Amino acid sequence: MNKENIDTQSSQKKAIILLSGGLDSCVTLAIAKDIGYEVYPVHINYNHLTMRRELGAYNDICNFYDIKEDKRLVVDISYLSDIGGSALTDRNIKLETNTIPQSIDKVPSSYVPFRNANMIAIAVSYAEVIKASKIFIGAVDEDSSGYPDCRKIFFERFNSLLEIALGDNYQVEILTPIIDKNKSEIVKLGMELSAPINLTWSCYQEEEEACGVCESCFLRLQGFSKAGETDPIKYK
Repeated sequence: MNKENIDTQSSQKKAIILLSGGLDSCVTLAIAKDIGYEVYPVHINYNHLTMRRELGAYNDICNFYDIKEDKRLVVDISYLSDIGGSALTDRNIKLETNTIPQSIDKVPSSYVPFRNANMIAIAVSYAEVIKASKIFIGAVDEDSSGYPDCRKIFFERFNSLLEIALGDNYQVEILTPIIDKNKSEIVKLGMELSAPINLTWSCYQEEEEACGVCESCFLRLQGFSKAGETDPIKYK
């Protein structure tokens, strides 16, 4: 990771971190802290299957970094569940297992329609209020074959929109520091930065022990295996 490509003048500038509680967002938070940002983690609940467990992981990670309550924000957007269209919010929709999507022509059932745009919009609103200069999101292009809103072009276009959407005296930029990395590289980087990977949760469908077969578990386990490491969380 070339820190100069992110911000060499970041010391104590404010940054919003979209923190789901998963591996990618946790490592992204660790990156932001490592380069000197004052972090404000934002967690989004949308009535998804593992909402309770992910919120617990979010708070555990915030506690690990001693992030005070007044710098944490949890937002409910359960309307995404009301809209539906995803296996993460509707148990009647089958979740793919033991596979990684290979083509954007077939979006996986775990995709929550336009979720990232909704989350970024919330982060931008919060950033305007606290005058944060950056919004960090742990998007990974490895997932983009299935999730259209994880592609680099999505964030590039969103940043172009923000250049004209905000007032003349304020600007914020979305940063995706791990977007070009695969899961094994993310695992290694997290360990290098001493990120609390043991506190993270990635499983799409279980809250006590990770299922090990959903696409998120599949990618995560593959990443640890290729990195030559053992995943510290429990699996069925």
